Amino acid sequence: MANIFEAIVDYMKQTKDDEPKTPLHIGEAMGCWLYYTALAEEIPALEICLNTTTDDELSLIVKEGKDLGESQMKRLEKFMLEEGVPLSRGDAHKPESDPNAIPLGAKSSDNEIANLLGVKVATNVVMCATNMTQCIRVDLEKIWIELQSEKMLYGSKLKMLMRKRGWVKVPPYYTPPGRED
Repeated sequence: MANIFEAIVDYMKQTKDDEPKTPLHIGEAMGCWLYYTALAEEIPALEICLNTTTDDELSLIVKEGKDLGESQMKRLEKFMLEEGVPLSRGDAHKPESDPNAIPLGAKSSDNEIANLLGVKVATNVVMCATNMTQCIRVDLEKIWIELQSEKMLYGSKLKMLMRKRGWVKVPPYYTPPGRED
């Protein structure tokens, strides 16, 4: 599955963008601002998760998510500043702390952390898709494809860990009326 996404990203990188650069329209600018803001809020939340979990595998995947968020935020910030789109203020970074010093009633479980991260990834993927569909400019469309592909690959890793640990929340199965199993 990763090869398909990498191939799409590689194709988009090679696509010529010969059109003149028009100013971003309001939807493109708003999409950038919203996604940037989502990342700016996500990073401190992931720092809290890192301060809460003692699970080594979950810590690694949360750290990877934080690094990915910071990388995407920097790339989007560069683009936004070049285009004159103002940046939103992010929340302050959280200092490292000892997860064992946090009382049980005040910290999230590993299951809760993984599912929070899953919701953030799903939201990010949908935001990228929405922003991509609103694009007129090819250069910005390429950015959204790249960001979405990265989040989808990351989400796949997260889902594998969640399945392994039994953290995936599965809705009830649907059986159509009249079907017998």
